[in-house]
Amino acid sequence: MKIAIDAMGGDYAPMEIVKGVEIARDRYPDIEFLLFGTSEQVKPLVKDWSHITLIPTTEVIEMGDEPVKAMRRKKDSSMVRAANAVKAGDADALFSAGNTGALLSSAIFLIGRIKGVDRPALATALPSFAGENDQFVFMDLGANAESKASHLYQYGILGSFYASHVLGINDARVRLLNNGAEEDKGDEVHKIAHQLMKNSQSFNFLGNVEARELLEGTADVVVADGFSGNAALKATEGTALMMLKQIKQAIMQTGLRGKMGGLLLKPAFKDIQKKLDYNEAGGAVILGVNAPVVKTHGSAKANAVANTMGQIKKMIEKNLVPDIRTYIADHKDELQAAKNELQSQISEQVMV
Repeated sequence: MKIAIDAMGGDYAPMEIVKGVEIARDRYPDIEFLLFGTSEQVKPLVKDWSHITLIPTTEVIEMGDEPVKAMRRKKDSSMVRAANAVKAGDADALFSAGNTGALLSSAIFLIGRIKGVDRPALATALPSFAGENDQFVFMDLGANAESKASHLYQYGILGSFYASHVLGINDARVRLLNNGAEEDKGDEVHKIAHQLMKNSQSFNFLGNVEARELLEGTADVVVADGFSGNAALKATEGTALMMLKQIKQAIMQTGLRGKMGGLLLKPAFKDIQKKLDYNEAGGAVILGVNAPVVKTHGSAKANAVANTMGQIKKMIEKNLVPDIRTYIADHKDELQAAKNELQSQISEQVMV
């Protein structure tokens, strides 16, 4: 098992990337790590070269670079070279903490879409604070600012596979993020998507979900267009972190008795903080391309990098991508029927 690592991507690269890889190497001795990066910066950081290979590169895609242009012009960048290694079959998966747009472009244009998948999407596992499962899949997180109803339908399939293969959730409950629970809520895209998903045999669709219910455990997969998904994710993360900060401040301002009570509750607060910490959860996955491609937070430290390696390992071991590819190929008639139904509904609205 080989993972291609963009050693130069991220706010703390390459130091934290290399540290994370060495932690992961000790945890997972059956993985070979291919580090793509500037030799003079990466080489001095590696303490033990067992199961680690450095592939020297001369360019770096910066966070502020325009994604597609950077991918096309910086052909010797650590990210592009790592993606091409996956494309050539020299590595099984790609990891980066760098420019999200450039990684999406590299995944789609270099590694390539799975045949039959119209739009790959960015997915992550978020904590669930109620229900029988600890996590749920949330997608799309911004790979596609605008989505067609058929894309949302396909996200239900992709998300269900990730839920079963990586999170161990069978017959995942799928819901569509919308501005109301009723099936006639939302714009035309979401109304049509609801009908397509409602009639699907590919996954267990239970209707709409509102953003305020995301963490309540009522769904195992929540499907959204990229704009809404990204906004909801950031609002949820920001609110959760702000509430923890406000609770801490309130405890500190209530005198000795309050501080003593806070000390007793400290383990409970740490559990909640750990559940919300992206360093524990791993990275966001680009679903719908021909290999596992995972993007962790730009400010991720070594522990987040190491945890993401474990996430990638599970994706490879559970045959996530081959199983998605096989399912899409075997159900192409159903997917085409969904597109035909979409065109029919659009035509009816135009005539009205």
